[in-house]
Amino acid sequence: MNDMPLSAADAFTSQSNQPEYTVSELAAALRRSVEEKFSLVRVRGEISGYKRHGSGHCYFALKDADAVLDAVCWRMTAIRLAVRPEDGMEVVATGRLTTYPGRSKYQLIVDSIELAGRGALLKLLEDRRLRLAAEGLFAPERKRKLPFLPEVIGVVTSPTGAVIRDILHRLADRFPRRVLVWPVAVQGENAAAQVAAAIAGFNRLPPGGAVPRPDLLIVARGGGSLEDLMAFNEENVVRAAALSAIPLISAVGHETDTTLIDHASDRRAPTPTAAAEIAVPVRLDLVAEVDGKTARLAQGTARLFQQHRLHLDGLARGLPDPHDLIGAAAQRLDDRAERLRLALRARLDGARTRLAATRLRQAALAADIARARARLDDATPRLVTAAARAIAEQRRVVDGLGGRLASLTDTHERRLKDGYVVVRRGDAVVTDAATVRPGPLELEFHDGKVDVYAGAVARPRRSPRPKVLPGQGTLF
Repeated sequence: MNDMPLSAADAFTSQSNQPEYTVSELAAALRRSVEEKFSLVRVRGEISGYKRHGSGHCYFALKDADAVLDAVCWRMTAIRLAVRPEDGMEVVATGRLTTYPGRSKYQLIVDSIELAGRGALLKLLEDRRLRLAAEGLFAPERKRKLPFLPEVIGVVTSPTGAVIRDILHRLADRFPRRVLVWPVAVQGENAAAQVAAAIAGFNRLPPGGAVPRPDLLIVARGGGSLEDLMAFNEENVVRAAALSAIPLISAVGHETDTTLIDHASDRRAPTPTAAAEIAVPVRLDLVAEVDGKTARLAQGTARLFQQHRLHLDGLARGLPDPHDLIGAAAQRLDDRAERLRLALRARLDGARTRLAATRLRQAALAADIARARARLDDATPRLVTAAARAIAEQRRVVDGLGGRLASLTDTHERRLKDGYVVVRRGDAVVTDAATVRPGPLELEFHDGKVDVYAGAVARPRRSPRPKVLPGQGTLF
């Protein structure tokens, strides 16, 4: 071989012999090379920039301290993921590498995601448990008492698994009840939302509606890995269980499996079959218990009656002979009856005597009345005669007084016509000149009255009074 360097002409000739690629051809070649080399890889890293597109596809990046790898999870795969991706979560993603020619970049097509180590998953669940417990969702006082014998039981589980068959079979063996099944997915991305919606949906059923409202709820799932049971560790499921007004039994996984819904439920069952056993008692055991208590009640009642009978017999022995008691009472009754008869007779005799005396007094009173009526009859003519004489005498007196009044009236009018005047001050007649004072006066003439005013009055001169005959009045 010649180790001498090529000249410029030789170099140009050498380059012109290399094949030429279009951009698309080179991108396709790179894609084939990457996909053949990295058809199945497991990549550990921290999720960053997680975003779920409206189409259902998920886009995020896996990063560590030195590099970043874009990742995409198609919609159908995202539905089946056991772990819901979140920013900051350290995971191990399984998938294949491919390129995206439109941006000259490579990316990981994710088929599954799991937390990076069981310890990380447990730490995530423990942090979530502490946060929800701090809100009081797991407080013991929130727990409700389960009904002793529910009429309707609502079951939230997969309708096609063995869990629902085990529950129905166990209920039929113990105490058949009406069961309403709300079918849900128990694994995958949508499982948590469906379980939470089922719990809330049972609680929204109105009492007495077309669909009966359950008296008890059972949320059940078979066993599985911690990742398989993640739907029952989601916050929306835990909150729905804590807010349920219907008492709820959680039966998720096997006896050793524990999920966060177990802390929020009113009762945890180790298995779905155990949940059915907790939900209802054994009918035959109840029948046997009722029969036993019925027999005990009958025996107790018989013993009680026997004790009361013995007690009554003892009391009866301490009582006196009833015949003696009745005989003494009968004797007292005869004595009081005889005394009553004698007292009634004496009372009747006394009443009869008082009645006879009353009749005698009434007869004497009648005689007195007759004598008084006779005296009244005798006095009546004399009274009539005396009354007539008294009336005639009074009539003569009245006639005399009337004549005198008429003569006085005629004399007053004649005197007024003769020139006499009646002087009045107000309603009083002035009869003396000494009583005249300055002021208004009224003068009465025979044909009318005149009002005058008296000024200064001189000392009056007294005139001799006319002689008045006995029995004759005067005008002044």
